[in-house]
Amino acid sequence: MIGQKSITAFFSPASRKRSLEDQPAAPSSSTGSPNKKAALQRLAARCAPDGLGESWQRALSSEFTKPYFKQLMTFVDGERQKHTVYPPPHQVFTWTQMCKIEDVKVVVLGQDPYHGPNQAHGLCFSVQRPVSPPPSLVNMYKELEADIEGFKHPGHGDLTGWAKQGVLLLNAVLTVRAHQANSHKDQGWEKLTDAVVHWLSTNLEGLVFMLWGAYAQKKGATIDRKRHHVLQTVHPSPLSAHRGFFGCKHFSKTNELLQKSGKKPIDWKAL
Repeated sequence: MIGQKSITAFFSPASRKRSLEDQPAAPSSSTGSPNKKAALQRLAARCAPDGLGESWQRALSSEFTKPYFKQLMTFVDGERQKHTVYPPPHQVFTWTQMCKIEDVKVVVLGQDPYHGPNQAHGLCFSVQRPVSPPPSLVNMYKELEADIEGFKHPGHGDLTGWAKQGVLLLNAVLTVRAHQANSHKDQGWEKLTDAVVHWLSTNLEGLVFMLWGAYAQKKGATIDRKRHHVLQTVHPSPLSAHRGFFGCKHFSKTNELLQKSGKKPIDWKAL
């Protein structure tokens, strides 16, 4: 079990009043399944990290009482005490604040956050203004200019406008030590984001998953392709974009697939 101090960076003020060690155990089956379920839901709510959107908290509640998640929170808190970690605590779950989980229409899977100052803010490929768009995002804009009529480089790298329309920009790992790419891999974030992908695949229909590069394609291997659409190509990185990302037309194809599913297409120009 972990103590109160180790989870302070992620927990809401109300949750900080009591450590996980002080919280009551879930009731036994003798109390009745409805009561037991309600008690487990209350416990999960207390364990949920601060900044998580309400609908996402409900959907993912079973994850927050699992040992891996408690260990993950301890790890991230320890990292923040010793090092600079991106993004800051209030932006780790930005991806859950843009739209309700049931309103997601498109999923873009990334790997881990940008590790430079003022870049990462909880949406994969996106950077805060006035930071210049990184190379992969520049290549995404190039493809958009060729694929979507009227699209022009917006002059910034903030993709919040897409996220608010139901484009989930999800990294597999949600934190990183400054200037050390992949420094927080294999600490538990992947299990949480796998649970996100599983929930979306199982509970929604007609989503478009955009899987760029081998890492994203491996993470998306369990997506139910009878219920959803999967678009795959190489990563937009300058190292690989010329081998299939340019010309993939994933943005226009996504809108075609959404319309076939009776959903409103994404306005990719709304940035």
